[in-house]
Amino acid sequence: MTMAKLRLSKNSLQQQQQQLKLYRKLLPSLDLKRRQLTVEAQKARAEHRAAIEAAETLEATIGEELPMLADEGTDLIGPVEMTNYRVGQQNVVGTRLPILESIEFAVADYSRLATPPWVDMLVQRLKDAAEMRVRAKIAGERVAVLDQAVRRITQRVNLFDKVLIPTAEKNIQRIRIYLGDAERAAVVTSKLAKVKQQQPGGGWDTEEGPS
Repeated sequence: MTMAKLRLSKNSLQQQQQQLKLYRKLLPSLDLKRRQLTVEAQKARAEHRAAIEAAETLEATIGEELPMLADEGTDLIGPVEMTNYRVGQQNVVGTRLPILESIEFAVADYSRLATPPWVDMLVQRLKDAAEMRVRAKIAGERVAVLDQAVRRITQRVNLFDKVLIPTAEKNIQRIRIYLGDAERAAVVTSKLAKVKQQQPGGGWDTEEGPS
């Protein structure tokens, strides 16, 4: 993409000055949003790690709290199955993030009289562990969205700070130098013209030379 040729005029100078004013006005708000999104991304990563650790802890707890699982002959294959979960959206610093709204489970039919009492605890622990795995998955998606948002806003901040503002400043300086030189040249030309007008014969030497 070729850049438009800079016009060295007063109108162009005014345009460049207006653009520079706008860039300088927008940059602080962009940088603030970048810092806010960076903080949110750090929080999301911490929440993601915490969700993974919580899921692993819950799964480990099942074995610790219910050691009889290894010995009991009760058929417990598939007592809990996650059937569905709904993900909504949360607006964080202008960025839409996924958030878990609801989760549904199907529990296999079992007789509370014919099965040990700890099966109820097992069902709840399996639900908790499955839900935490879903939360960990969504937390990972939030991290990815926020990281991408941070990259985009950082690119915009760099564009304003390192390209648009310095370019506008250089253009303004270049136009001012050109206009200043042109003004000085015009003054010199005007003075020369006045000097010539003051000379006899409209500025030409009328004295005759030797014949």
